Amino acid sequence: MKLFTAMLASILAMLASVHADWQSSYDSLLQKYVKPEGVPYKTWQANRADRTALKKVVNGVASQNLKGMNKDQKLAFYLNAYNAWILHTVIENYPVKSIKDIRFLVFRRNSIKVAGKVTSFHKLENDIIRKQFKEPRIHFALNCASASCPPLHHRAFTAEELEVLLQKLAKSFATTPIGHWSHGGLMDVHVSKIFDWYENDFKEDAGSILGYLAKVRGEPYPKGAQLSFQEYDWSLNEIK
Repeated sequence: MKLFTAMLASILAMLASVHADWQSSYDSLLQKYVKPEGVPYKTWQANRADRTALKKVVNGVASQNLKGMNKDQKLAFYLNAYNAWILHTVIENYPVKSIKDIRFLVFRRNSIKVAGKVTSFHKLENDIIRKQFKEPRIHFALNCASASCPPLHHRAFTAEELEVLLQKLAKSFATTPIGHWSHGGLMDVHVSKIFDWYENDFKEDAGSILGYLAKVRGEPYPKGAQLSFQEYDWSLNEIK
């Protein structure tokens, strides 16, 4: 029994080390390349060592064992998994003008592997992240490599900083023009199409889209405020 316990502890320690290795590498790559304005995909694609490093990251995502992880650790993992696979998909198919140009129906094709399971971006987002965690702020953490997406965060997500960071990303998106702008004070409000696509997520949290935005922004809307949705720009979130 003692031998079995020791072996199990050794295996878990090894898996934790593998996780730390790919996450540390991913964090370094994000810090090197990701800017508030976007991602220099051309530069990243031209750097063979960093392309290989990103490949190792998604290989780590693919083989990650989730056993023993708590809720925050799993959510941080899935957010990193989605964003890392998006980056890898763009860079391996670069040059492209839009994520929608890459292998038609890229979001719904079972073309990525996460924690030992082959899946799609659509299933990862909707069947796992949204369904299991019921956390509307994930919409400000996931990045689909498009100009109208919330900006890709320049660090890997960790369980320890997840709550603070999700709140920060939500408030940033809800107080900058890409996510929210208005005329006449707050009477004529124009928000990202994300709030329309995932309306139920925000309604479940705060009763309505404006209710959710008021909660995140810390500022109520006047009675009679009108809500409309911005056009979504699917062009690549690329900086030269």
